[in-house]
Amino acid sequence: MKTMHGSFLRPLCSRSPVFGVLCLVCVFCFASASARAAEHKPPPVEPATNFAAVEVHAAEHLAIAVEPYNTASQIKLFRLNYAAHGFMPVRLIVTNTGDRAISLKDARILFITAGGDRLQAAEPEDVERRMVRVHGSSMPGPIPGLHMPHKNIRKAIESDFNTLEFQSLIVKPHSTEAGFLFYDVSGLSHPLDGAALNVHSLRDIDGKELFYFEIPFEKYLASHSKQMN
Repeated sequence: MKTMHGSFLRPLCSRSPVFGVLCLVCVFCFASASARAAEHKPPPVEPATNFAAVEVHAAEHLAIAVEPYNTASQIKLFRLNYAAHGFMPVRLIVTNTGDRAISLKDARILFITAGGDRLQAAEPEDVERRMVRVHGSSMPGPIPGLHMPHKNIRKAIESDFNTLEFQSLIVKPHSTEAGFLFYDVSGLSHPLDGAALNVHSLRDIDGKELFYFEIPFEKYLASHSKQMN
């Protein structure tokens, strides 16, 4: 099928120098917006066994991995810097190698700190309250010197949660689902040290509860030791 992007733009841009400049600005803005949108797309879904911090329950044909996002390169995925505001984004990857679907509908997914505290995943409203309270009427944006009003903070948080959380609470046979959860780890200088993610109340398609998972972050820390700064 013949594309019309180039043939459509060239006649318009040739009408006048001013129109040509405006046309090029529009193209640049569109390209920039597309690039920004691509930056915030969920990472490709891979089997849980591809990750360092993984636990496999062979008898139940289930593997779950965790991948915190706290390095300089990782936080670019998000529209806002959650780690800088005390929230740890954690990607959960669930791989079902069996012949029966697994439900995450009733699952409890807790961040267990080294001190034994059990943290539930934050809601968008929790994140918004923190960021608004810290920055008052505005907060630093992605460009130095640029500030974002409350409505833009709210929109950015909602967009991240909507696009990066789990899109399906059913893990079909021989498939993988992945999504992010955000945990309030403010006050912890090294939140991953000695910590683990506890996943329980998973059920198969018949409602049978499966054995719980508790995945320590130590393997992740060891595999990313050179990237943590």
